[in-house]
Amino acid sequence: MGCCCYYKTLLIIVFTFFISQSFAAKFSLPFIWPLPAKFAFGNETLSVDPTLSLIGNSANSPILKAGFDRFKGIVFSNGFVRAGKAVYDVNKLNVVVQDKIEELQLGVDESYNLLISKATGSGKVIIKANTVFGALRGLETFSQLCSFDYSTKTVQIYKAPWSIRDKPRFPFRGLMLDTSRHYFPVNVIKQIIESMSYAKLNVLHWHIVDEQSFPLEVPSYPNLWQGSYSNSERYTVEDAYEIVNFAKMRGINIMAEIDVPGHTKSWGIGYPDVWPSPSCKSPLDVSKESTFDVLSGIMTDMRKIFPFELFHLGADEVNTDCWTNTSRVNKWLQSRNMTAKDAYEYFVLKAQNMALSKNWTPVNWEETFNAFPEKLHPQTIVHNWWSSGVCPKVVAKGLRCIFSNQRVWYLDHVDVPWDVVYNADPLEGIYNASEQKLVLGGEVCMWGEEADTSDVQQTIWPRAAAAAERLWSPRQYTTVLTASPRLQYFRCLLNRRGVPAAPVTNFHARTPPTGPGSCFEQ
Repeated sequence: MGCCCYYKTLLIIVFTFFISQSFAAKFSLPFIWPLPAKFAFGNETLSVDPTLSLIGNSANSPILKAGFDRFKGIVFSNGFVRAGKAVYDVNKLNVVVQDKIEELQLGVDESYNLLISKATGSGKVIIKANTVFGALRGLETFSQLCSFDYSTKTVQIYKAPWSIRDKPRFPFRGLMLDTSRHYFPVNVIKQIIESMSYAKLNVLHWHIVDEQSFPLEVPSYPNLWQGSYSNSERYTVEDAYEIVNFAKMRGINIMAEIDVPGHTKSWGIGYPDVWPSPSCKSPLDVSKESTFDVLSGIMTDMRKIFPFELFHLGADEVNTDCWTNTSRVNKWLQSRNMTAKDAYEYFVLKAQNMALSKNWTPVNWEETFNAFPEKLHPQTIVHNWWSSGVCPKVVAKGLRCIFSNQRVWYLDHVDVPWDVVYNADPLEGIYNASEQKLVLGGEVCMWGEEADTSDVQQTIWPRAAAAAERLWSPRQYTTVLTASPRLQYFRCLLNRRGVPAAPVTNFHARTPPTGPGSCFEQ
């Protein structure tokens, strides 16, 4: 986007902020992010009891109870207590869940209905969902409808009664986090997961290892994490379990990635035999069965930790020069009448079969599809990152696709403004309904070369929220013009919840405010 277009967009954003209240009223768009699929509201105000209680047929669900407690902690964060004989309109939250099974997998039903009515003398709030994870999404929406009024020192719900019928547009709504280029402490990963739940994202793609470092404990091959940056920059098995369970409580799956056969120099710190040679360290040595033994051992250990059915096998940016330049490996290729490209295919397909044998669905970066689309296993999910127009080609072949085009959804590209993120669409160029269903959704990618604990959250937010709405909300009435005042509001909501989301309209993402002023003006 040229400077002229960018500043034109910036002027539109500033203008729409100042008219946000009348603009939102004109288009009947509430300040809820992401925007619900269907909604209606009135003009009444209800007060909410700080001793609000949870009732309903799933009130004893550990996931729902924990979600309700988080909700109360957010909404009643101003530290006030119930005044003597004060009468509140809303004192109970009734949650009704149809399915008691709490297994979190791809495509789990996240739909919900939220009803807030004004009965005689009291308000009623009901969340109805097919699963507890849909109920969590309803809780998040309810939390955004609750506002603290500093004049009355009460939490209030404006524009009641409310009727919301909501469901996600795509089943896969992800954020990728790279913990190899910079290590992120467990608590920081938890903070990111928590913030994801506010935008109704539901997959953390954990790019755990890469050529720079191998921070994960693998009991079957305990020397692998010698490739970590230091002894204190590692993840134990217990850490990984904790992250997975923390995420599940928020309706978020963890999709782990072990990127093979390239991006693997760090593996050889602990096991040098996986290198083609000491002077040529990547990709992994394709000629040795012991290489695949290590890979199988990693997968076996990780399968115990990561229950999500998708497992990312990477396979991007594989430079095969080490195979052809290492005489021993090159002889192996020649003895099998294989080119380096053949060996790349051989490695990818063998890794896929390993994942499939462990009841995982393999996900691969788009290079595999570009190189040998007909050979990929039919269950393969192709992850677009490099080129435009890849998902249309993938679904035309009957395979599934995840959209992450680097030109629009790579968060480390800090020169990409939020409106470009927002206008991107995973279904671009796909018009056949049956092919559209093969697009699982998409994810924004937080590569870690130039982000660490000091700046990762403000690099992620608020631009990840722009993608989150694109992945959740109906396309037809979500435009930059109508979204800008709501995104401003959501960014301030993130700040109030302790998430250091950067200003919306700065020329470069994650840059701090340029001067004093309200959160809503930055």
